[in-house]
Amino acid sequence: MPGSEIYEGFMALHTREGGLVMPNAWDGLSAQLLADCGFEAIGTSSVALAASLGRLDGRHEVTRDEHLAHAGLLARLTGLPVNGDFEDGYGAAPEDVAATVGAAVEHGLAGIGIEDTSGDPDRPIRDFDEAVARVRAAVAAAEGRIVVTGRTDNYLHGRPDPDDTIRRLTAFAEVGADVVYAPFPPDLDALSSIVAAVAPTPVNVLISPADAVLSVAELRAVGVKRISLGPALYAHAMGALEEAVDALVRGDLATATTGMDFGRMEALLGRGAH
Repeated sequence: MPGSEIYEGFMALHTREGGLVMPNAWDGLSAQLLADCGFEAIGTSSVALAASLGRLDGRHEVTRDEHLAHAGLLARLTGLPVNGDFEDGYGAAPEDVAATVGAAVEHGLAGIGIEDTSGDPDRPIRDFDEAVARVRAAVAAAEGRIVVTGRTDNYLHGRPDPDDTIRRLTAFAEVGADVVYAPFPPDLDALSSIVAAVAPTPVNVLISPADAVLSVAELRAVGVKRISLGPALYAHAMGALEEAVDALVRGDLATATTGMDFGRMEALLGRGAH
C-alpha cells in the first residue's frame, strides 16, 4: 500500500489504547516466528544485524544499503509494519539522513529511528542543535509516509542528565517526530517524567536483558505507547546457542540438538507475504 497508508496504519497502533509491543527480528525466520505469534509490527535491531555480520554496532560498520536490504526483506516476508533501527540515519549531514528516510520509504518500511549518536567513541552524542536538525530533516523527508522516531542515547553513553534528555526529546517532538524515546531511563519516575514532558507524542521504551524489566502492564500504566526489545531476543537466542555448544563440548548430543524442529521452520518460512 502507498506510504501514507503504511504511515497511518502504523501510527494507529501507537495512538490506540495500550499502544503496542514491537519485538525486534534479526533474520527471516525470526521475523516469521514473530508474525506467526500474532505481533502486529516488528523492528530491526542494529545490534543484532551488526552481530550477524560479525561487526560492532554504533560504529558505522553496517552500511545504509545493507540495513535497507535487511529491513525490506523482513517487511516483504511478513507483510507487517517494520520499524528500522537505523542508528544515526547513516550520514554526516542532515541531507544524508533525509536520503536515508526516502530510501526507507522506497523499501516499504513503516517506521525509522534516528538517534543523536555520532559513531565516534570520543564524542558519542551529537550536539543539541545538530541532533535536532537531523530529526527535522528526517521529518521533512518523511512527508507523512513513514513514522519517524527521534531518539537520544544519553543514558546509554554515560550522560545521566534528565534535563538534557527531556530537552532533546521535547525538541524532537516539536520538529515533528512521531515517536520519541531515550533507552534505559534509570527508573520509573524518570520514564514518567519523559512521558509527561512530551505528551501527547508517543514514547517508546526499550527493554534490555541487562536491566530490571518491568511488565508490559506497568509500562502502559505510566503512558508508554510502544515497547521494543532491541537485541534482547537475539541475545536470548545466542544464550540458548551457547548452552547447546557447552553441552556439545561435554559430549551431550541430546541437549545440543534440541530446539525448533525442521517442520516448524519450514512451516514458518512458507507463510506470509513474499
